[in-house]
Amino acid sequence: MTNHEAGAAEMLPGLRASVADAKAKAAATRARKAAEFEPAEIDPVARVLVDVPLAHLDRPFDYAVAVKDAATAVPGARVKVRFAGQDVDGFVLERTATSDHPGRLQPLRRVVSAEPVLHPEIAALTAGIAERYAGARADVLRLAVPPRHAATEKEPSQAAAETDAKPDPTAWEHVVHGPAFLAHLYDGASPRAVWNAAPGDDWPTMLAHAVAATSASGRGSLICVPDQRDAVRVSTALDTVLGADQHVLLSAEAGPAKRYREFLAVSRGARTVVVGTRSAALAPVHDLGLVVIWDDGDDLHAEPRAPYPHVREVLALRAAQQGTAMLVGGFARTCEGLLLLRSGWAHELTSDRAVIRARARVDAVPAEDRAVGSRIPRAAYDVIREGLTSGPVLVQTPRAGYAPSLACERCRTPARCTTCAGPLALGGPTTPPTCRWCGTPDPAWACRECGHRGLRAPVRGEARTAEELGRSFTGTTIRSSSSDRVLTQVSDKHDLVVSTVGAEPPAEGGYAAVVILDTWLTLARDDLRAHEEALRRWMGAAGLVRPGGRVVVVGDPAVPALQALVRWDPAGFAERELAERTQTRLPPAARLATITGEPGALDDALTLLALPEVADLLGPVPAGGAKDEQRAVIRVPLASGPALSDALGELQRVRSARKLDAVRIQVDPLTI
Repeated sequence: MTNHEAGAAEMLPGLRASVADAKAKAAATRARKAAEFEPAEIDPVARVLVDVPLAHLDRPFDYAVAVKDAATAVPGARVKVRFAGQDVDGFVLERTATSDHPGRLQPLRRVVSAEPVLHPEIAALTAGIAERYAGARADVLRLAVPPRHAATEKEPSQAAAETDAKPDPTAWEHVVHGPAFLAHLYDGASPRAVWNAAPGDDWPTMLAHAVAATSASGRGSLICVPDQRDAVRVSTALDTVLGADQHVLLSAEAGPAKRYREFLAVSRGARTVVVGTRSAALAPVHDLGLVVIWDDGDDLHAEPRAPYPHVREVLALRAAQQGTAMLVGGFARTCEGLLLLRSGWAHELTSDRAVIRARARVDAVPAEDRAVGSRIPRAAYDVIREGLTSGPVLVQTPRAGYAPSLACERCRTPARCTTCAGPLALGGPTTPPTCRWCGTPDPAWACRECGHRGLRAPVRGEARTAEELGRSFTGTTIRSSSSDRVLTQVSDKHDLVVSTVGAEPPAEGGYAAVVILDTWLTLARDDLRAHEEALRRWMGAAGLVRPGGRVVVVGDPAVPALQALVRWDPAGFAERELAERTQTRLPPAARLATITGEPGALDDALTLLALPEVADLLGPVPAGGAKDEQRAVIRVPLASGPALSDALGELQRVRSARKLDAVRIQVDPLTI
């Protein structure tokens, strides 16, 4: 034995004695604190939802409430509790007199804030969302309750001033049963409807009058829109109809302090009207009477974080739980909206055909032969020229940039980078071809097939489109709106606005004409919803036209989506789409779920999953992407959707308890 080993052996008994003394002191301290603990006289038990995203622990736990915390540990308050040997956050769900736990309850470590931020109806809603999407309530709560801002919490929330705003029935008089819908809201009823707006409808103002009718009955309202631009438009309309400071705007654009301040105003009942993006769907509005979702087909309504809920489903669940009215609005109609109508859960709100014909004339013109270099047909040029004489004109193109893809001018072979074989693109008229993958410029590019050095652009972005139109309409101001710079609004000046899909700015008074280009590219998406999404995008642009304006769409008139646009028939197109999906058993005619993960983890998950007998298991197949992942698709009839969610929820609990490798589960994903 070395001297070092001998010294360690001599020290070992002393270390053991020190550890034993430390344990004894800790036990004595715990015993003393337990002896000093005095439970609250009334409801000494708090049921706490612990912020632990583990499915097998996704349930309330009972904790003891001390006298010092009796007044602050109210339902909805944030607390710290001891859980699995560490301090974790949690929310008090309720206070009770007794507990089912047979042993001694751990006391609350401390009450972080006595502010009740988790209301009972929101707690019940988060439970329903977690069950519907086979997720954990802790993940849903992160979407429902924003992070605490202590300084903001100390500020009082000033109540909104009294207002005598009344709805204007004439705002909805051109909609069949529209005035009756407002009358029901005014009388305190809870109608549910799917509304398809007509071209030129000032939909933010129409929604504001629906909110005014609901407010007149003493109830609150909640409006969810896809993005910040739409939220600002609705907010402006609410200020006009209801008056200033009568509502709050909840969106991710606000900073932590402002967002929490607005949330507290809603939570405390100082504001009962909320407009915002997808996170606003869980706002704790007092006396909620109306929930609204605008443009429910927009993929921005789908939450990208687990458990991936969709705003439409969240609001429908909330309307059912709280007995509120619901309005699903948009220029287009989704198949999910059609299902709400077919089930009788909602009623249809549309404009008469005569109103639609008077509002806008929509024409489809075939694209001219690209081989001769012409991209915009003469008919479209004529509509642009005529429209510019009376107001602004909108041109929609599906791609941003200048020339996002290039090909050999002679043999049409796609132009690739000589360094990494990535696609070449042009960023401007004077820049050399540059690789979109590695960024390497290639000014001396030559085709590998024929050696030709000339390039052509099969697809042209909004910058190139604006350049072409600028040469054709000299003296006209050309304005671009795309992801790099999105215009919020344009004036009624006679300008030409070139915009990518989704970035179309509304014009003051509406556009005199709207031209939609490259429809073939919009339809070429590799997606089950490609045609539905294309029609939604085209109608969103065409809906910005002023009453009596012109709309020209360039493409094959025989395409069903273009026919639906020309007839302005979103209902008929939705019927056709749903019929096809019913035959092929695709959503929403069936319920789908995907399980994605590494092969071993996916195999374990499928082995443990107890599927309903009517379920079809498709795959696994490679999921694509950088990781070596596979994906399995599970399909069940629509009526068996709850059983599928239950089975997936149980799988999550078993996997969590056994600490198996992670897999990603999505119920009703937008894309597969």
